[in-house]
Amino acid sequence: MKNLPSVQCAGLLSRLSNSMTWYYKGEVYDPLYEEEPKEYQGFVYVITEKDTGMKYVGKKFFHKPKTLPITQKRKRRVRSIVESDWRTYYGSNETIKQKVTEGVTENHFHREILHFGKSKGDLSYMEIKEQLDRDVLIRDDYYNGILNCKIHRKHLKTCLTK
Repeated sequence: MKNLPSVQCAGLLSRLSNSMTWYYKGEVYDPLYEEEPKEYQGFVYVITEKDTGMKYVGKKFFHKPKTLPITQKRKRRVRSIVESDWRTYYGSNETIKQKVTEGVTENHFHREILHFGKSKGDLSYMEIKEQLDRDVLIRDDYYNGILNCKIHRKHLKTCLTK
């Protein structure tokens, strides 16, 4: 692996690590960094705890904004976009986060991508629709405890999935 560029090494290492597997349409989804879907902002997912069948529906963005602070050499803040932690992400639910912190991951959870979204509005709409269709607040087999969404019609670009 020493001869590979660092980007290729990072992608290869993520493929070798069992704790970072996402599935899409039944197949492993793990693009190399340079192959990420540029036309999509993120995805809507469901994480299932294998032992109990408990699920969590949410959304995750591929990238996040990063602001570098003012320094002696840099007179203004520099804003840039960097990759988010989507490859290692297990949701925002406290119970799931606690289990992941304890080291329970790949053998305990199944992470599946349901839809890809081209805008933040698309993702918010698809997430709330998926949560409502599944009755996540009513059913006892979901970790979701709150649905929070504010979407305007003009924010929806396509609502098409990959």
